[in-house]
Amino acid sequence: MADIQIEGVSLAEILGWTEAEFDALILTDKPLVVNIGSASVLGQFAYAESILTVELAQIDGGGEGVLPTITRIAKKAAQIKNAEHIECVVHAIHCANPNLKLRAHLERTGFEIKQVEGKGEAYFKRISV
Repeated sequence: MADIQIEGVSLAEILGWTEAEFDALILTDKPLVVNIGSASVLGQFAYAESILTVELAQIDGGGEGVLPTITRIAKKAAQIKNAEHIECVVHAIHCANPNLKLRAHLERTGFEIKQVEGKGEAYFKRISV
């Protein structure tokens, strides 16, 4: 994977963050727009009741490893928080301009279209940590 910068910070640096840094900067349970490589990502990250939730609403641009980068960050956050599961919710069902490569990737990696409580219809995957 290329050395992708996340808002000018290296992935290696983020993976070295403390629990307090993850809580303050990522696990806010509020929508965040983050530049990851050449992509702009709208997402929300939360931790509650032993579940880390990663919700992606929009990804513009990218293609150089944005999803694997988000996955590595989520796995590190889950490890720090002692989460039992990571729940991934990707809102790529009803896009005006759907990214067919993204949809194919999600289906290939085990995501299923599901009615997610409180979120609506989305691609969903639950990962045991």
